[in-house]
Amino acid sequence: MPPDAPRPAPQPHPAAAPAKAQPASARCVDSAIDLASGEPVVVRMYGRKKAGHASPLVVHFHGGAFVSGDLDNGHTVAHLLEGAGAVVVSVAYPLTPFPQPVDTGYGVLQWVHRHRTKLGGQGALVYLAGEEAGGNLVAAVALMARDQAHPPLAGQILLSPMLDPCVGSASQRRTTGDAVDCKWVQGWRNFLRCPRDAEHPYAVPASAHRLAGLPPTLVLVGDTDPMRDEALAYAARLHAAGLQVTQHVFAKAEKWPEPLLETGPHECPCAGAVQEEFRRFFEATRCRESS
Repeated sequence: MPPDAPRPAPQPHPAAAPAKAQPASARCVDSAIDLASGEPVVVRMYGRKKAGHASPLVVHFHGGAFVSGDLDNGHTVAHLLEGAGAVVVSVAYPLTPFPQPVDTGYGVLQWVHRHRTKLGGQGALVYLAGEEAGGNLVAAVALMARDQAHPPLAGQILLSPMLDPCVGSASQRRTTGDAVDCKWVQGWRNFLRCPRDAEHPYAVPASAHRLAGLPPTLVLVGDTDPMRDEALAYAARLHAAGLQVTQHVFAKAEKWPEPLLETGPHECPCAGAVQEEFRRFFEATRCRESS
């Protein structure tokens, strides 16, 4: 077996949330990969390479507000990405303070890029996708890839991304009311070790001063989504920086982002529409790369 080939998943890394039994309907395989740093990471792979066809290849990060979540919580979004034609590598990133989750995410991105032909086919384009806290990691890893000038990204997909450590937007206040604490506040406290971390663009990508050079972005939120305002504000900043941005606010997306994180059989509101947004984004960015 090649030294960096995926291995059957061992017991999860102590820093990572344990993966529960996979949903019976999931067409996925858990594996362990060794990053260049020597760190083993458990990933769940959805979809297969199609003969004679290059599939979008997506590195995916689940949500959980930086305090919980595992590969099962990422199943809904990963399954929708797979249904839109992608091969998905969902990451059991460590639930530890910054910068380890970001470094792990970047390491997985590097590994996926090295294996892109084997995973997605000749000419496969690489994307990032994530919901809630995972959306923050997507934005951070995209900045890191830009700064390192590698690997090249065809796009980033942010679903209800958790971007504002102040947790003070109007959409957040509508959700939390007069409460002085909530899971997102606790999550930021756990993720940011000290006030200076909040100034680092890889910890809080929405505060990055330079956004030029980032890949095309798809931002999806619900109309009553607590992360709606911070996500749309980030989309506006990307657009102002001259970048290609597509955004969509789903009406009647009740209790988003929670349905994106639920485990077990359930129907996520707007599932079909979300999958169609994925398909359109893959097609638009594929055409962009080939033009």
